[in-house]
Amino acid sequence: MPNTASAKKRLRQNDKLRSQNRSARSNLRSQIRRVQEAVKAGDADSAQSEFRRAQKSIDQAASKRLIHRNAAARTKSRLVKLIKSAG
Repeated sequence: MPNTASAKKRLRQNDKLRSQNRSARSNLRSQIRRVQEAVKAGDADSAQSEFRRAQKSIDQAASKRLIHRNAAARTKSRLVKLIKSAG
């Protein structure tokens, strides 16, 4: 447990940021899953529109350093490959 006032404040800040990051990461994973499910269902139009949303989410997560920029590029690349192979 923190003893000083500044350590207590830092703990509060860390809890708040952890909560926000967990939520954002969960939403990101959900968006990626929606693209994969649309491809699996064979719905090319839906997969394409979901990919556009996912791409935006991935780029925002990378810009906020929620995920590494190379991981973002890799994820987008794999989704594009998945969509093209299905189409």
